[in-house]
Amino acid sequence: MNTIENDQPAAPSPTSPPYGPPISLDLARQVCAGAEELARTKGWKMCIAVVNSSGHLVVFHKMDDVHYASIAVAQAKALCAVNFKRPTKVFEDAIAAGGAGLRLLAIEGMCPMEGGIPLLQDGAVIGAIGVSGVQSAEDGQAAQAGASVVQPSSGAITSA
Repeated sequence: MNTIENDQPAAPSPTSPPYGPPISLDLARQVCAGAEELARTKGWKMCIAVVNSSGHLVVFHKMDDVHYASIAVAQAKALCAVNFKRPTKVFEDAIAAGGAGLRLLAIEGMCPMEGGIPLLQDGAVIGAIGVSGVQSAEDGQAAQAGASVVQPSSGAITSA
């Protein structure tokens, strides 16, 4: 058994969910629509990417007049979220805290900006959504609106 200095049992490491079957095109479209609906009500111009459980693009939507850099960033957020089975906000927070969290910057495929969320169905990762176009916190709100189509209670993984 792992113990810490005062002989207390170490906390178990969090387990990540398994990968599940890939998200369907129909469900990916619904996820994208959920994010777009919030973006439109807030007046945000965004790019929205939905990838499947193997990280391949299923749906991509670019709203009019969004800056072109958001195309790659939305896809990178979705890919990071599915590959690491974590919301990208987890990595943003770790890097913002400095110290050992800065090591994350050396990892290929890391996109440490809020706006990427893995999509869970029946306890398995079926894909991820990535949103870019405005401030990271706002991207995160739109991504959550899309993710809530699949996981209304947002029981997403939150630790790095």
